[in-house]
Amino acid sequence: MYPPSASAYDRATTVFSPDGRLFQVEYAKKAVEKGTTAVGLVFNGGGLIATDKLIDSKLVNVKSVEKVFKIDEHIGAVASGLVADARKLIDHARVEAQRERVVYGECIPVETLTRSICDLKQSYTQYGGVRPFGVSLIILGVDRTGTRMFETDPSGAFSEVYASAIGQGKSTVDEMFESKYDKNLKFEDAVKLAVKALREANKNNSTWDGLEVYYITEKEKKFKELPKGELEKIVGKTKRRSK
Repeated sequence: MYPPSASAYDRATTVFSPDGRLFQVEYAKKAVEKGTTAVGLVFNGGGLIATDKLIDSKLVNVKSVEKVFKIDEHIGAVASGLVADARKLIDHARVEAQRERVVYGECIPVETLTRSICDLKQSYTQYGGVRPFGVSLIILGVDRTGTRMFETDPSGAFSEVYASAIGQGKSTVDEMFESKYDKNLKFEDAVKLAVKALREANKNNSTWDGLEVYYITEKEKKFKELPKGELEKIVGKTKRRSK
């Protein structure tokens, strides 16, 4: 009897291949690699996340496309991959954050929330009748331990990072961050580096309207969007390339 081919193991989430692979999880990671690039940076006194929605049609209202989500006053996240899957995870995260406030009367720690999200992700790789979440998140917040940022993947694994990227431009951005990132960056320099990384990853085909930068500082502990006017003052407005 011939040994089964690899395709025999890629239809069920719960079945390992002979070489120890879960193909459905790997396919979910491929879905993330097709998503738009998003980046995160920790700077001196806070952190930021940024993405470019890359909306190609003038018929789409850019504001209706969500890539960055506010989870609680002190914490937010950016997604790449299947945004519908991201909304499910964000709804779970918001409930967990509010439960922490009701039960303990305080803000949920960033790592605790990240672990809760990743526990849910992992459970969808272990049971039949479900599929893994095809989305990665960069989760950023400030708690009693300072500024914390975590990157998650569809398997439920997560790691704390100082600078990272998710989506189709991840390798390009990570290479740039390896050479140019510094934990002592000032806020303005971090914004410039994040926008430069997005433009490099998107081959300078970024759209001004689709560019979003959100940040949080250890002083205010408020996750909020950087207004377009202030963003323009920092990096300068660049018109979209014609195709």
